[in-house]
Parts: sequence; C-alpha cells; structure tokens
Amino acid sequence: MSDYNSLAHSRWDCKYHLVFVPKKRRKLLFGNLRKEIGPIFRDLAQQKGCEILEGHTLPDHVHMCIKIPPKYAVSSIVGFIKGKSAIMIARKFLKKERNFLGESFWARGYAVSTVGFEVESIKHYIRYQEAADDAGRF
Repeated sequence: MSDYNSLAHSRWDCKYHLVFVPKKRRKLLFGNLRKEIGPIFRDLAQQKGCEILEGHTLPDHVHMCIKIPPKYAVSSIVGFIKGKSAIMIARKFLKKERNFLGESFWARGYAVSTVGFEVESIKHYIRYQEAADDAGRF
C-alpha cells in the first residue's frame, strides 16, 4: 500500500486515462501552444491536488494519465482544467484580455477510462502516440 495516497479518512489510488479535443476538432495544437500547454495543465491539476502522470498533445487532441483524489468528481476536474486552460490560451496566445462569452477553445465532451493496475501500459500508449515527435509531451 506504499503507492497509495491518503486523505484524512481514506487511502486512494485513482488514475484515469483522459482524452479531449479542441472545438470542431480543429488542428489548433501546434508550435508554441503545443509546447507550453503541458505546464499549464500540470499547474491547473496541481491546484486541485491532482497529478498528471503522463501527457501528450497531438495536433487535434490531448491525452493524459491523471491521478484525481476521490473527493473530486472526474467531470469537475476536467471542467476546471479545460475552462481555465481556455482562458489562459486566450490571454497568452490569442492576445485577448478577456475570454468573451460564447467563445470556447475545447469541445464540450471528453473520453475517460479508469486505469487500474495497467498504468504503465497506458503511459506507454500516451508517450508513443507520435513516436517521431516529442514536441507534444508534457
């Protein structure tokens, strides 16, 4: 049980494979954005007590293996990460001071699955999405 995390009244090991896409699946994750989005995701996850074990951005979607404490619903963490990262992207890369109503960067849905004890195979899958390109790893 040494690999388990703990909260006040529980020991936990909750890992998820998470995939989400930009709006209309446009190939928006290129260049500087692709390289700098990883630290944005890691910072946002850390704010909620989560840890991104592995992550990779491809031109039209994001894969990550993330540990989420059981006190949070997966949907709330995904909503937080997608919402706050969209605001940061709008400010930093689109040069907007405000994220105006009606604008969004990410599509509404996401795919998630529990990892269980197969974390190494999931991390390997995420890591080698694009074997020749390490630009999107975070």
